[in-house]
Amino acid sequence: MCSRYFLDADGNVIAYTFTVPVDERIRPRFNIAPTQEAPVIRAAKDGGREVAMLRWGLVPFWAKDPKIGHKMINARGETVLEKPAFRNAFASRRCIVPASGFFEWTGAPGAKLPHAITLADRPLIAMAGLWERWRDAPGVPLETYTILTTPASQFMSAIHDRMPLILETADIDAWLSGPLDEARELVKPYAGEAMREREVNRLLNNPRNDSAELLL
Repeated sequence: MCSRYFLDADGNVIAYTFTVPVDERIRPRFNIAPTQEAPVIRAAKDGGREVAMLRWGLVPFWAKDPKIGHKMINARGETVLEKPAFRNAFASRRCIVPASGFFEWTGAPGAKLPHAITLADRPLIAMAGLWERWRDAPGVPLETYTILTTPASQFMSAIHDRMPLILETADIDAWLSGPLDEARELVKPYAGEAMREREVNRLLNNPRNDSAELLL
């Protein structure tokens, strides 16, 4: 699964990498956790791309209580089209979750060590996501997202049996606005060999901590 990640690039780097306007709301984040707000890239109405600030943990449009989003931080790629919570979003509300890297843990409960996973050949990772718009009784909208996961690559399997669905730059347009069949073909474990791992600060274990020292 993917339950924590970081995005320590500023808005200019994200704008250049993903061909979107600079968004002043974006700031470096070192410990993005579920229920927090973070940027995603999605298709814009004019045919381009846009940045949106959404809450992590997808709330289906039909949900009665937004707390369901706490259980919807990830969507398994193998079954995403079978799940009522995700299949409509997969058909028409796909997004990119930009990240500098993501975290996984090893070790026994109470003594787990966090590891930062990055790509050696890319400063930013395009994680595949889905987004949804839910409205409360008065009609106030809440926009949320989830991150797709796949079985671990050979590199990741030594750390965890799941990992985020990572997209190649050339596949971003197909993911954001391509037909369903084309998007479905992209749901597969990452095949690249440029992944890197390093142990980071145990202060990361507390989601309230968010500073550059966490990556040291």
